[in-house]
Amino acid sequence: MPHVRIASTGGTIASTSSEMEGKSGKTPSQSGDDLVDAVPEIGEEATIDVEEVCQVSGFQMNGEALEALAGAIDRAAADGVDGVVVTHGTDTMAESAYALDLACAATTELPVVFTGAQRSFDQLGTDGPTNLLAAVRTAAHERVRDAGGVYLTFNDTVHAARWVVKGHTSALETFESPGAGPVGEFTPDGLRFFREPRSYSVSMPDATVNADVRVEIVTNALGVDGRQVERALSEEVEGGRTETETAVDGIVVAGTGLGNTTAELGTALESAIDAGVPVVLTSRCHAGTTAGVYGGEGGGQTLLEAGAISGGDLPPWKARLTLELALSRGDDLDAVREQFGYVDSIV
Repeated sequence: MPHVRIASTGGTIASTSSEMEGKSGKTPSQSGDDLVDAVPEIGEEATIDVEEVCQVSGFQMNGEALEALAGAIDRAAADGVDGVVVTHGTDTMAESAYALDLACAATTELPVVFTGAQRSFDQLGTDGPTNLLAAVRTAAHERVRDAGGVYLTFNDTVHAARWVVKGHTSALETFESPGAGPVGEFTPDGLRFFREPRSYSVSMPDATVNADVRVEIVTNALGVDGRQVERALSEEVEGGRTETETAVDGIVVAGTGLGNTTAELGTALESAIDAGVPVVLTSRCHAGTTAGVYGGEGGGQTLLEAGAISGGDLPPWKARLTLELALSRGDDLDAVREQFGYVDSIV
């Protein structure tokens, strides 16, 4: 029987209603062992052990917690387990899965499957136990074990970390992979695959999150000016940066449509490019890829000609992680551009 380790990080799947200092709200309170105990059938799929990584909500995940999770994956690989299931808050689950796919896929063949819940542990009809069982079944599946990679299993559907996004604030069927579709789904006969299970991300060996690296996301919208970029370039930052260094290490633009901005924002972004700051152009649209079609001030073609880097079809938050990891390992501008150049070549 396969051996699967549960790496628990908190999230809604582990949350219960609570009263804290007169304020009500759901907070993570259940351990990984509690989650496993709530699913007696899980022992029929794999032998299970649990590592408590952290106990935070998805919206509280940060670089430190992500590094702790990466360490747990490394320990699991060293211990010879067959797969890891990560229980995680849904708010940033797709980001954590993608970051680990970038950083860990090159160093371990171990499959890692993220899951969680939209309904809390103590809520009637909670989806946590069903999702946890499906995630263990995914990690224990022979084809997934042979392929490795990072996945997200939720509501009987298996997604590749490269494409998955959270699409609805509260619905149980919240995760989707725009433009690509899921890797597979669970049917009464078991796991049915639509595409070959594996990592579809561009691996970044030796990449770790450096807390000193700062990458901002700037969103374009009707009438947005360039002040957010101007402040990011000029404000004082603790840590002893020199006068020739900017306060920000990189900028990701969530542009409109194919990757466009207002004239004012475009001018500010060109100033950032001239200052040597990597600027990655993405779209705030839910699906599709960026393309340099429009000229004029703020047009995507104008920005790309000025030196902006195309983020392809990566959502802004995944582009930010890619840029942050690249800069954290010391990539220069040419290496960063090359890294993003691979994004759309992985099929």
